[in-house]
Amino acid sequence: MATSKSSTLGFELTSLFDQAAGQFRNLNVNEPGQWPTLPKLTLWILTVVLVVVAGWFGLLSSAQEELDSARAQEPQLKATYRNRLAQAVNLAELRKQKLQVQEYVTQLEKQLPGKAEMDALLSDINQAGLGRGLLFELFRPGQVQVKDYYAELPIAIRVSGRYHDVGAFTADVANLSRIVTLHNLNIVPGKDGVLAMDATARTYRYLDATEVAEQRKAQQAAAKPGGAKP
Repeated sequence: MATSKSSTLGFELTSLFDQAAGQFRNLNVNEPGQWPTLPKLTLWILTVVLVVVAGWFGLLSSAQEELDSARAQEPQLKATYRNRLAQAVNLAELRKQKLQVQEYVTQLEKQLPGKAEMDALLSDINQAGLGRGLLFELFRPGQVQVKDYYAELPIAIRVSGRYHDVGAFTADVANLSRIVTLHNLNIVPGKDGVLAMDATARTYRYLDATEVAEQRKAQQAAAKPGGAKP
């Protein structure tokens, strides 16, 4: 009895497989709308699976790129975090140092004369030479050179006098309350132990508000595309 039932079940399964296989025979690929139900359903399932797989790999690829980018940024972010943490820990000391730097800059600025004080400074340089008994053969201010935050005035000078007096004059210039530097010194011997010294004295002054505004405008104009090149 059991053998008869098994044979019957096997026959039915074989018949079902044959019917299913028969639906896939002689299919016209140009007219899928006329296919039997099973091939249509199989094609639909395959299409859905392909779309899902393609979308899944597309998302994974994008996510992998983002992950790689984040991993590449990790060392830099850690270094930035450590630096900022160190700054936060030493914030009070950094503020103290900032105040010290600002005070130092203020002191330096006080050594730069304003435009109205330049004549007095030129007179001080001249008096420093005369006070040492030197003879000024040349004292010619040059063209003012405007920098970012200050202006520079070169002065061509030629003085003559004795060795110690020339040395004392250079020391007096260095000790002026305003910043004056000597450049391109050339000393040659003259008659009766007299020396002649050629040099360029450079003095500096800070820019007034109008000059600072003009400098900023010039920098902005030069920074624009097609702006004037230095």
